Amino acid sequence: MKYMKEAEPSYTLSTVMEEAARCLLCHDAPCSKMCPAKTDPARFIRSVRFRNFKGAAETIRENNAMGAICARVCPTERYCELGCTRSGIDKPIDIGGIQRFVTDFEQQAQMDILHKGKPNGMKVAIVGSGPSGLQTAVTLLELGYAVDIYEKNAKAGGYLTYGIPEYRLPTDIVDFEIKRITNMGAEIKYNTTIGEDITMAQLKQNYQAVVLAIGSREAKSLPLFEGNPYMETAVSFLARAKMHHGQLELPDNVLVIGGGDVAMDVATTLKRLDVKHVTDVVYEEFNEFKASQKELLGTQAHGVTIIDGYVPTAADGKKVTFKHRHIDSQLVIEADKIILAVGQKANAAGLGLQLNHDEVPFTGYQAAPQVFVTGDIAQGDKTVVWSVKRGKEVATEIDQVLGGNQHD
Repeated sequence: MKYMKEAEPSYTLSTVMEEAARCLLCHDAPCSKMCPAKTDPARFIRSVRFRNFKGAAETIRENNAMGAICARVCPTERYCELGCTRSGIDKPIDIGGIQRFVTDFEQQAQMDILHKGKPNGMKVAIVGSGPSGLQTAVTLLELGYAVDIYEKNAKAGGYLTYGIPEYRLPTDIVDFEIKRITNMGAEIKYNTTIGEDITMAQLKQNYQAVVLAIGSREAKSLPLFEGNPYMETAVSFLARAKMHHGQLELPDNVLVIGGGDVAMDVATTLKRLDVKHVTDVVYEEFNEFKASQKELLGTQAHGVTIIDGYVPTAADGKKVTFKHRHIDSQLVIEADKIILAVGQKANAAGLGLQLNHDEVPFTGYQAAPQVFVTGDIAQGDKTVVWSVKRGKEVATEIDQVLGGNQHD
């Protein structure tokens, strides 16, 4: 099935060496400066050039515990590849592709790179097991803390597990990353909701620090679709597709509303599930698209019809009416299924946390005594690589506040 097959083929030994040979080996490389997680692509590409794949894997892992995941889903054109000096000659180095080859090598060689530090006698609770929570756990474990992760779902990973389609991020890659972290000593408590199964007060009593690493997992909707039996949110659809391995019954005519990466995931997934007619209507015009260029081009390559600049103004069952934002134009589309991809929001119920537009209304990570925040609710980009950045930074801040290195 196309849904289960990775969209892009991985490099072979010969092709990865060919791509790495294009690197100019810049001194003070701009690509490394542009990576939010400081994964240091210049250094690991240099290792690949000398066939030191073990060294390349160590560079990636020591800086980015989500290295195999970021290799597949990071919008590299916005970060490391944007800074690539090679762009002035022809095109940037395929940094994500090289990183994927190295992390695949690491998995196949069963390398064991990440290790827990000497115990310092302190424990930290992490609420949420998305990428930021997982990276926070790794960094704290390396610093000697004991870590328990509280996850409300039956599986860890957050949107990595329940949202990103299989063809972009295979489940076995996510499971392997999580297994690596539990092998370090993190304990994940599944099916546990804070405020219901355990309270924040109990967490603060049992741990020296509590990290709220909740993601934006709840779908936003539009009032005009309330109660519409033909409508499903993107969050729901992508989760169903992933949990059922693409085995879904779908009509031949589906309308998608939204223009971000999630909307592109929905539209491409529908095509990979052999839906004949997929139309995506987008609020933004093409020159202001929110989706990454890679995601947009991939969606177009699958044959999705994308109509830009239109806002939904009415919905009557299967029929949706749109009006253009800038010109006197109206559009009516009738579809057997409507999928809304108009944003996501965080749910901070039971956490004692006030959010402003789904973010904490302050910079930094400490929200209250013993309580820290990271992930989507912290300020910054909502990408996996930024989640890694925030996870590393909040762990460092916790260590500075608790003085963990003084308890060896």
